[in-house]
Amino acid sequence: MAMSRSIGLIAILLLGAGPTLAQDANPEAATRRQEIDANAQATLEKLFKQRGESKNLYDQSVGYAVFTATKAGFILSGGSGTGVAVSKSSGQRTYMRMGTGGIGFGIGAQRYDMIILFESDAILNRFAQGGWDSSATAQAAAGQEGVSVRSSFIDGVAFYQLTEKGLMAHADISGTRFWVIDDLN
Repeated sequence: MAMSRSIGLIAILLLGAGPTLAQDANPEAATRRQEIDANAQATLEKLFKQRGESKNLYDQSVGYAVFTATKAGFILSGGSGTGVAVSKSSGQRTYMRMGTGGIGFGIGAQRYDMIILFESDAILNRFAQGGWDSSATAQAAAGQEGVSVRSSFIDGVAFYQLTEKGLMAHADISGTRFWVIDDLN
């Protein structure tokens, strides 16, 4: 079941149909937004506690996005999650989904939180409009150390991924796509 779901998600990502198929049918939209907001705040606090220097980047950023996701697979991997992008100046919140897929060696499942900090309004706004593909930015940000260990913006963004075991030594967000949840906005 999980394998077919992963393959289905990969097909959606490759065909570009993710945003039209991923609408949230939850009639309790206000409750769901509150849950996402509370999770985002708790995740930011966890990040600042584990990586003190991340607070400096957060303070410099114009906004942020926080997602909670699950990724699983065996050779083919796929995952999904929900989150919110926030403009610090206006307080505007955009509730979003993410989907990821890839091919690689490994087996298992992982739940993680992803935090993205934005250096400029232009980059944040482009992200919050949806359809943002992280591939090019992830490759630029990853470099030799992995995106989670950077202490500066790369191409206007900074990425962190947290797991139950703490900050990931090497975070891979290539092949991840983000889009707006119409029912929550």
